[in-house]
Amino acid sequence: MPTIVFANPKGGAGKSTAALLLATELALETDVCVVDADVRRRIAKWAAGGNAPARMTVVDDVDEETVIDRIDEAAGAAPVVIVDLEGTASKLVLLAISQADLVVIPLQDSAPDAEEAAAVIRVIRQQERMSGRKVPYVVVRTRTPAAYRSRLMTYVLAQLQPTGARILETEIVERQAFKALWVYQCPLENLPSAEVSGTSNAIKNARAYAQEVVQALRGVATA
Repeated sequence: MPTIVFANPKGGAGKSTAALLLATELALETDVCVVDADVRRRIAKWAAGGNAPARMTVVDDVDEETVIDRIDEAAGAAPVVIVDLEGTASKLVLLAISQADLVVIPLQDSAPDAEEAAAVIRVIRQQERMSGRKVPYVVVRTRTPAAYRSRLMTYVLAQLQPTGARILETEIVERQAFKALWVYQCPLENLPSAEVSGTSNAIKNARAYAQEVVQALRGVATA
């Protein structure tokens, strides 16, 4: 029963979008419980639209005192737990990471994003020292241009190289459909194709990303 935690203290890194894409894709095949610990409760508000997949549930009554209990309860209710953390460095973030089987760190092509991603990795290593347990993590590039990799992203990835972070090959590309996901409050598959362009490419992108996260989890399990 894997618990996948999404963390980046910098707001606007595409964290909630990355978490929601993974949740909706996995919910096509299995039960998924999202623990929405982001102060904005974006995923909970999205689910309140009534169009969430039948196999996806969301829990949002989460704070520092209850986060571990909520993750444990979610793990008892669904084989996959996804935790969307607040965009700040806090005790809640540290507690959630302590429960993670995999931490996903979304990253845009900016130096502040790289700095905050490195900060998450330091928190992970702190947690590893405290618990004596390895906490695997990966970095996913978000909101990248569809046609090319910017020079800035190359620089950002070079900044992260000393941390030893694994960078997922699949990028979450900047697409209208990923923005429309929040507007229409429904999975990509249910977006009105007449109103939202590039939906099929967005679905392919989301599935490739979800499959790579699953592969990372399988690698952790094998290890």
